[in-house]
Amino acid sequence: MASTYSFDVVSEIDMQEVDNAINQAMKEIKQRYDFKGTKTEINLVKDEVKIISDDEFKLNSVIDILQGKLIKRGISSKALEIGKIDSGSLGTAKVDCKLIKGIATDKAKKMVADIKATKMKIQAQIMDNQLRISGKDKDDLQAVMQLLKSKDYGIALQFTNYR
Repeated sequence: MASTYSFDVVSEIDMQEVDNAINQAMKEIKQRYDFKGTKTEINLVKDEVKIISDDEFKLNSVIDILQGKLIKRGISSKALEIGKIDSGSLGTAKVDCKLIKGIATDKAKKMVADIKATKMKIQAQIMDNQLRISGKDKDDLQAVMQLLKSKDYGIALQFTNYR
C-alpha cells in the first residue's frame, strides 16, 4: 500500500473538440436565415479563435452559438476568454477569443492558499502550469477536490493522475 497519494489539478482543452465545435457552429450559421448574406467567419489560429461578423449583434449571436457548441462537445465555457469587440471599417465587427490552457501562477497560488487554509495535512505543489496535491489520507484528497470544485477560479479544472 502506498504511503502517500496524489493527484494533479490541470486545465486542459481537447483541441480536436474545439475544431469540431467551430465546424459545427459554422455549419449552423450557414443554415440560419438571419445570417443569410452576411460575412461571418470563425477561425482557429493556434490558441485563439477569431470571429468576424457584420455587426456587434450578429457577432454576439455567433459567440453564443460557439459557446453552445463548445459546451455540447464537453468543453467548459470558462475555457474561452472573450476579448474586446472591435468595430471595424465597413460595418464589420470582430473579436479575438483566447483559449485558456494551463493554470496561471497567480491562480495556482490562490488555490494553494485555499488548500492551506483548511489546515489539512496536504501538500500542494505548483509544477509549471499544473498543481500537484499529495497527502497520506485519500479522504483528505477527496475533500480538497470538493473544495476546488466549489470555488470559482475563472478556469475549467480537471483532476488527473490520481494515485
